[in-house]
Amino acid sequence: MFDKLEDLLRRFEEIQNELSEPTVVSDQNRFRKLMKEQNDLTPIVEAYTEYKKEKQNIEDSLMILEEESDEEMRELAKEELNASKENVEALEQKLKVLLLPKDPNDDKNVIVELRAGTGGDEATLFTAEIYRMYCKYAESQRWKTELISVSENGIGGFKEAIFMVNGAGAYSKLKYESGAHRVQRVPVTESQGRIQTSAITVAIMPEAEEVDIEINPNDCRIDVFRSSGNGGQCVNTTDSAVRLTHIPTGIVISCQDEKSQLKNRDKAFKVLRSKLYELELEKAQSAEAAARKSQVGSGDRSEKIRTYNFPQGRVTDHRINLTTYNLDAVMNGDLQKFIDSLIAADQAEKLAAMAEEN
Repeated sequence: MFDKLEDLLRRFEEIQNELSEPTVVSDQNRFRKLMKEQNDLTPIVEAYTEYKKEKQNIEDSLMILEEESDEEMRELAKEELNASKENVEALEQKLKVLLLPKDPNDDKNVIVELRAGTGGDEATLFTAEIYRMYCKYAESQRWKTELISVSENGIGGFKEAIFMVNGAGAYSKLKYESGAHRVQRVPVTESQGRIQTSAITVAIMPEAEEVDIEINPNDCRIDVFRSSGNGGQCVNTTDSAVRLTHIPTGIVISCQDEKSQLKNRDKAFKVLRSKLYELELEKAQSAEAAARKSQVGSGDRSEKIRTYNFPQGRVTDHRINLTTYNLDAVMNGDLQKFIDSLIAADQAEKLAAMAEEN
């Protein structure tokens, strides 16, 4: 590990030297590439520099204890020694995490697909609430959300909603949200006051650029139709809605959120590109794909990753056995505790796997 850290430190110094060269500043592509590499290395270099400083403090403290006879100085040295040993241990763990292979998609924007599963109208109402929850969380992270497609049921529920989240590190945090989310509560449509269990599915896909996925136009069929539902003056008057069918995979995407047919077409291709990219990721990462499929599933209540229990004000993530009793806050976008815990659990699994390999 420390050989690798020394190599990264040398590379960081090389980048700093290169960035000071006039020829690099005039080459914007090279400049941006070096700046990104420098930004990626900065937290590792800072932690490693601090680690080396604490190691030096340990050596200095031990030397004082060997050579110094004054008791007051020896006590100070012991305190310094103990503090530095604790810091070294914490920094070693931090460096191990920083050196874990980074998911290349972590910095990407995401496309979120919500689908109502079991539970009829209640599932569609919960889908709309989960959409609002993610919008609130995105707002807390200073990310932007953009609705791509929504299928409403007339009572304020969503049969399906597809939207984009634009922001630094969006995928790195939201990727753990993929799976079946279950709700337990008395539906507004239930006259007997009985608790009902419903489920929806959440799929998180990294936004794919054209360089990631190339789509053959001959593989696509595009149909246009008139938008339906609430909207502006163009709704029901122009063929602005777009239905995009990818013939080889059978993927169908409908988009009617925009008044412009061209904008709806662009949004539909954006979703298709991300869906095809997700399929490629599944092929390349078959082990992860198998686990992910079992999480996302079909919306059946037995395939749950998280339960929102309204009568008890309880939210439970079943993958990490984490339960909180702040359901109102969670539904208003306070997801950070769950996301931080899932990231920590993921890192712990990767560190354990790395230790086994070594």
